[in-house]
Amino acid sequence: MLVECLTDNRNRAASEVRVALTRNGGSLADPGSVSYLFNRKGVVIVPKSGTSEDDVMMAVLDAGAEEVNELDEDNFEVVSEAGDLVAVRTALQDAGIDYESAESKFLPSVTVPLDEDSAKKVFRLLDALEDSDDVQDVYANFDVPDDVLAKIDA
Repeated sequence: MLVECLTDNRNRAASEVRVALTRNGGSLADPGSVSYLFNRKGVVIVPKSGTSEDDVMMAVLDAGAEEVNELDEDNFEVVSEAGDLVAVRTALQDAGIDYESAESKFLPSVTVPLDEDSAKKVFRLLDALEDSDDVQDVYANFDVPDDVLAKIDA
């Protein structure tokens, strides 16, 4: 996990994150020690609403988009280098395609599949981290299969 904090008191933020981690079976590593597992990318969410994946791809390909993925049944995800985010967003607007959100975020370079018990622990840890006022974002490289998610939700 990569935890991004914004704080006026670094010691307090580190303490809150450390407590959340240790109470939920994790440990705090040195700053930046897991950053090699993540890449900063530009991510634009585009609602499908009558737009095909090919339409989106043609609109953003020359602007620097790396890939267009089907995020869920309602949205596409356009991934680019973080520096190309504005160009991709502008290309979508020029093509008359609305987008829901556009932000720079960390995407994992490798994912780790989780079983049911591990997934429960990770979700509990994510909840504890997100309860902290100083934590802005939590990026993780886990992958929970759909059947495991269904068991957890039940």
